[in-house]
Amino acid sequence: MSASDTLRRTALYDEHRALGGRLVPFGGFEMPVQYAGILKEHDAVRQRAGLFDLSHMAQFELFGDGVADWADALTVNAIGTMKPLQARYNIFTNERGGCHDDVLFYRLPDRWLLVVNASNAGKMWTYLQERNGRGDVRLENRHGSRALIAVQGPAAVAIVAPLCDLDTASMKYYFCAEGTVAGARALIARTGYTGEDGFELFVDGDDAPALWKTLLENGREAGLEPAGLGARDVLRLEAGMPLYGFELSEELSPLAGGQKWAVKMNKPEFVGKSALDAQLAADDYDRIAGLVLEGRVPARTGYAVFEGDRRVGEIKSASLAPSVGNHHVATALVTKAAAEIGTQLEIEIRGTRYGAQVVGLPFYKRT
Repeated sequence: MSASDTLRRTALYDEHRALGGRLVPFGGFEMPVQYAGILKEHDAVRQRAGLFDLSHMAQFELFGDGVADWADALTVNAIGTMKPLQARYNIFTNERGGCHDDVLFYRLPDRWLLVVNASNAGKMWTYLQERNGRGDVRLENRHGSRALIAVQGPAAVAIVAPLCDLDTASMKYYFCAEGTVAGARALIARTGYTGEDGFELFVDGDDAPALWKTLLENGREAGLEPAGLGARDVLRLEAGMPLYGFELSEELSPLAGGQKWAVKMNKPEFVGKSALDAQLAADDYDRIAGLVLEGRVPARTGYAVFEGDRRVGEIKSASLAPSVGNHHVATALVTKAAAEIGTQLEIEIRGTRYGAQVVGLPFYKRT
């Protein structure tokens, strides 16, 4: 049996093949890493708009009056304070303060939607079931049956709004609404993972191919292009957004990963709170820092980072950053002292040291 025989396919698999997408294994699915090229697709999102298939992401629906209290006890950010139709970033932590997964919660009129990373889908579904001993919380797994299509970029509103039966143009960032897009029932959310404005459209898998084609057709004049996971990774790195398995993991806490803003220590007890409290009190943990590299030699995940003769950490994510003057940028997990903005560090690449400077994150912020 070949590896492809064990991989799942999203509802848009045939569309990716028809568009010449290069498919690779990702999160248990065959997913397009690129179509016309990563940098071309990156430019489309920054300048116009890009169309992404994110249907590999797991979607769990949560029902019942106890969801907010139950989820608040498992996550670092606040759930109960969310407004109706609001979306919020959150992180499930383990007892050591490490991250099971970083997720998005959507508060809907009759339920909650929880979106988790594809690579953690099985782990998180098992974890949530094991943690649910309540009679007022019910979980349903929509992974694979529901699709997720994202339109991201400055032209996203002009492309999506005319196809909707509600006023998406005035929708606030990190809010959502239920309606129709090109006749398909959808949850329309003003969220994204690129650093640009845009929408994420949650629809039934059966409706996804027609919606994808309509978006491409209607967005052609505005410069909409299909974009793959390669461009998405460059975009999110420029925007300073963490990727699970790199800036966050079971061993790395939200504090170390740069997500301190999402940790609400004034909440009542939650899983990992005591460990995070101890980390905050000691303030001696290694942490994620942004680096701009000197020269044109790219770094890679795992490369060693030095300050003088002392190794102070390692690279987590790295890429050429077209939106940051075409410099190579990276995130690195380094010591507290080495993470100070302005610090001069060196990265060892194939036996040679190359200079880098610590800068604040994000590398790129849209105006």
